[in-house]
Amino acid sequence: MRKALDEAAKGRGRVEPNPMVGAVVVQEDRLIAVGHHQRFGGPHAEVLALEAAGDQARGATLYVTLEPCCHFGKTPPCTEAILRAGVARVVAAHRDPFPKVAGGGLARLREAGVEVAAGVGAAAAVDLNAPYLKRVLTGSPYVIAKWAMTLDGKTAAAGGDSRWISSPESRAEVHAVRGRVDGIVVGVGTVLADDPQLTARPPGLRSPTRIVMDSRGRTPLDSHLARTAREVATLIVVGAEAPSEAIDALRASGCEVLSLPEARRPHVDRLLSELGRRGMTNVLLEGGGVVLAAFFEIGAVDEVDVFIAPLIEGGDHARTAVRGVGRRLMSDSLRLQNVRRSLVADDVRIQGEVSHQWREHLDDRLTSCPGQVANPT
Repeated sequence: MRKALDEAAKGRGRVEPNPMVGAVVVQEDRLIAVGHHQRFGGPHAEVLALEAAGDQARGATLYVTLEPCCHFGKTPPCTEAILRAGVARVVAAHRDPFPKVAGGGLARLREAGVEVAAGVGAAAAVDLNAPYLKRVLTGSPYVIAKWAMTLDGKTAAAGGDSRWISSPESRAEVHAVRGRVDGIVVGVGTVLADDPQLTARPPGLRSPTRIVMDSRGRTPLDSHLARTAREVATLIVVGAEAPSEAIDALRASGCEVLSLPEARRPHVDRLLSELGRRGMTNVLLEGGGVVLAAFFEIGAVDEVDVFIAPLIEGGDHARTAVRGVGRRLMSDSLRLQNVRRSLVADDVRIQGEVSHQWREHLDDRLTSCPGQVANPT
């Protein structure tokens, strides 16, 4: 299963909104073939692994990081390919909560006489496909909050300047992340202060939509985003107070304008629901502080990616990464899970996950297989 998970990860940024899936064929404790889902709309991992195995798949065990599909989508059901290949046993890391599968794939195999099990490597598989699972279970994309700050917690100098806090090497890492997400979200304050491009340079596997939370429609028509909106998808999210003239001008420049008239908190929820409806799986949230706070305050952030530079800015201004109401007690602060620490040039990079309610849906039913108990070895 570890080999299958390694294979699955090769599809990152290429298969979304599908999940990353890897498969391994084993015959009498010998590795026969491997495969992974390589691109959206392409053959699934099981099919590729079985094709590579050929006749040696008959009587073999197939390890797969997600329950095989049992429905027609862009490709035929993997369950039928498994049955045609004569596989004797299928071990899945966990069941697929997608409504057209949801245990049906394993049930189809079991009814056809294949030995099935689920639960091996489930935790690692869930971590790998957390963005896919969140979107299936909630309809919203997985949100990664990113910022760079000084040792004393500033994201800009007192005069508003923020270029550059982090090193060129750290910025290259950020561009790599941009190149595998579906959307990049900023507030209009960031647009007014920095006139950002919000693109991956060099281009990555995906071309993210640039999304500006701009309740009053203040995005300048001469900003880089507006001037390049016909080349790179740009979505301006406005509220009821945005003048119709500003909306018309932004649309004329090539921007798409999405009107969400509610107050700030429902505004974020509705935005994420809309992005999920559009098939977005991963969204990078780049600030500023008010926008980050709006997402954190409703529990919409799933992961953080922070670069801390060896700089001390000083001053008592409030140019911090996450603003909003804050916590009265330090003990009430959000504590990250699965924290990873690394050095990028002279910067410290800290990544971690934020625990959220959607993960509570990932209960034992996701890793159980009625009538069978997975062998954990």
